[in-house]
Amino acid sequence: MRVLLKSTITALILILCSTFATAQSISIPDTLEGWDQSWVANLNGSQAAYSNWSQGGVSSISGTGSSIFSVIYKQGQFSYGLRTDFKYGQARIKGEGVRKTDDVISIRNRFNYAFREDGALSGYGSVSFRTQFDRGYEYATETGQPDSLISNFFAPAYLTEGIGIAYDPTPAFTFEAGLGLKQTFVTDDDLAPIYGLDTGENFRGEGGLTTGINFEKEVFEDILYASSVETFTNFLTPINETDVFWSNELIGQINSIVSASFQFEFRYDNDFSSEIQLKQVLSAGVSVSLY
Repeated sequence: MRVLLKSTITALILILCSTFATAQSISIPDTLEGWDQSWVANLNGSQAAYSNWSQGGVSSISGTGSSIFSVIYKQGQFSYGLRTDFKYGQARIKGEGVRKTDDVISIRNRFNYAFREDGALSGYGSVSFRTQFDRGYEYATETGQPDSLISNFFAPAYLTEGIGIAYDPTPAFTFEAGLGLKQTFVTDDDLAPIYGLDTGENFRGEGGLTTGINFEKEVFEDILYASSVETFTNFLTPINETDVFWSNELIGQINSIVSASFQFEFRYDNDFSSEIQLKQVLSAGVSVSLY
């Protein structure tokens, strides 16, 4: 069963990667005609060292690398966008070893067809994939207690598909609603119960309703704000168990290669926890547009 599942997963990756050659929101300008693409790489880091320092402190060094690749296309009333987002970071903290600070594999494909060339309503279809590269732990707070493994590559991984209606009154704002499918993969048997699967199960499929709100605008000169809210409501579960994923990011371009960003993410996934998940990252580093 696990061999078959891993073969299926490998095939899915190859299919998604082959789509690259022939998405975090995908914004397509109204003025675009034909194809356009961009690839931006970021490297952020920090270092602190203390020796006999009266105020105290812990020596540490950390770094995060990311790559965002986008391809967009528009011709008449049809448009297509693909966005890949890969990010990984670690920190070495004196006395605590190396710990993961960020870990994202995200791939999004989106198709749109406007009902009118100058209208705000369109039909959309989307295929998205999300997982992480490396093991993740819930670190013990008491001395002598072991850390708990809570995630790994493809444990979990999510593949989602959706169709529906989108409303785009301005280039900065989009609202959409429709029907969706969600597949959850957990290839590590020991982690399956953490994500709502029975021991020995590696896959769960769900059908439900989806909604999404995207906002992206330059709020001040050289400062971009992007916000995205996505929800998924399973037909067979109470509405108060709706999955919610809300991401926010402020990006300031200091000069042509140096930028700073503030990220805030809010998640609610009742399969993993009945508590709200929060993530906040403030970083600065080098941002290079490869093309």
